[in-house]
Amino acid sequence: MRKTIAALCITTVVTAAAFIGSTPSPQVTYTPQVPTASRADGNRVFLEQADILHKQSTDSFLIVAGNVIFTKGPMTMTCDSAHYYVETESFDAFGNVSMEQGDTLFIFADELNYRGPEQVCYLYADPGKNVRLINRDVTLETDIFVYDLGIELGYYTTGGVLYDPKNRLKSLEGEYNPKTKEATFYRSVHLDSRGESDTLNIYTDTLYYNTVSHVSELTSPSIIVNARGTIYTRNGLYNTELDTAALYDRSLVKTPSGRTMTADTIYYDRLGGICECFGYMVLTDSARQASLSADYGFFNQSTDSCYATGRLLIKEYSQGDTLYLHGRQLNARRLIDTTLVDSTHVADTTHVADTTHVADIWPRVRLFRSDVQGICDSMRVTSADSTLRMYVAPVLWSEERQIYGNIIELHFNDSTIDYAHLPESGFSSQRIYQDYHDQISGKEMLATFEDGHLRRLDINGNVELIMFPEENDSTFNKMVTAQSSFLQAYFRDNTTEYIKMWPETTGVATPLFLLRRSMLFLSKFRLFEGMRPLSPLDVLVIPEAMDALMNETPRPQPK
Repeated sequence: MRKTIAALCITTVVTAAAFIGSTPSPQVTYTPQVPTASRADGNRVFLEQADILHKQSTDSFLIVAGNVIFTKGPMTMTCDSAHYYVETESFDAFGNVSMEQGDTLFIFADELNYRGPEQVCYLYADPGKNVRLINRDVTLETDIFVYDLGIELGYYTTGGVLYDPKNRLKSLEGEYNPKTKEATFYRSVHLDSRGESDTLNIYTDTLYYNTVSHVSELTSPSIIVNARGTIYTRNGLYNTELDTAALYDRSLVKTPSGRTMTADTIYYDRLGGICECFGYMVLTDSARQASLSADYGFFNQSTDSCYATGRLLIKEYSQGDTLYLHGRQLNARRLIDTTLVDSTHVADTTHVADTTHVADIWPRVRLFRSDVQGICDSMRVTSADSTLRMYVAPVLWSEERQIYGNIIELHFNDSTIDYAHLPESGFSSQRIYQDYHDQISGKEMLATFEDGHLRRLDINGNVELIMFPEENDSTFNKMVTAQSSFLQAYFRDNTTEYIKMWPETTGVATPLFLLRRSMLFLSKFRLFEGMRPLSPLDVLVIPEAMDALMNETPRPQPK
């Protein structure tokens, strides 16, 4: 009985009885020879070397031992001993099992079962040990490993760990392709960075990973944790080499300070502290109890700045009564006043520059809160003095009162309106009945509020007044006009309680039946009907009349 065994480097005839010890078996004699089959035929297995070869008549396999070497295409497999099934070109290898392909791929195990028809290797480790795959700087460890030689793909289903210079990836199931350097991990996947100062961790159930680019692709609910915050996503890419991410499908980014960010698409640069958002972006700040939504946003954590545009809506809800603010664009940033730092204390950390956060909103700005509403074409919000400054045709409404001027500075105390200052020109009006309006005009105006209601009005310079005083029977029968240099007025329950004008006052009272329409209004009187926001969502609607007002109002020239 004669078999062709590829490149068998044995020069002696052996017997089965000699190999198995004292148990005699029928002797089968083999004459080893070197076959002429080409090693380039990658579909065949060749036994290249063994010190001992024999077969018992009752066995279906050859027993080979001592420096055993098998080859299949570019793969070389070695072991201490093996059972070789010649007909199917399969074998079971035992002891010091290794697989080598060139100088790049090595697999080490304690047992290997190779099935020729399927071209699949099943590798096992003894208790307390691991099967190890080494592919240049990548190491994979598991207790049971399957390697498909036909497609050059290895996988495990009993838990394993893959290491590369950047990360460690652990999962219950996994696949690795040494040729493409791509790995796939399933079930209880955990990626953690191997740098001493790096804290990156990814938790998911499905992760695709490239050991060259160190890019992770996430396709199931995942959590990414690092020192700058936590990311929740079900669809995204994270480059662990560059610490950048592309996140999709309403992913959520949460910072340690309590801010959260979500959008249709988010591009995130962890090291640069940059975040760019597309598609209904929503930013919430639990510390400041505020939120920002827009179609697009760009944020820089390092400079504490942001830019947002498109259906922009800002909400501030720290005091229960929410302020809604809209404009087409927002530019917010942290400003440092270095002029407050004494140059003699440069090295003294107790002397630092004052900082404040400034947000510019423009154009077509609209705001709504239950106690105050307003419009303007540009606005600046400064955190240091809690002041909201309105420029270019600013108008405020509080209950039935309308206030407008060249500039309005609206001050908040604990997010409750405190006062409105009109430094250049101020006009206040309140409808009494039909075309009858109480009106006060002056060079500088300060309106003070209590519990969201106008309580006091102070005017400095060029005071003009039209009033319709209420009689004892709650009717009015005359119009009073007056002029002076200064005015102080108090209001209660939406009615005028007290007015004082000084030093000299001129005026006249005219009965209603003698009034002409031209006498009803001061020269600067305007009624901005149809422009007032009436609800939170109404701030997003720009009336044509407001658009026309902003277009016709001159812009201040830079000084």
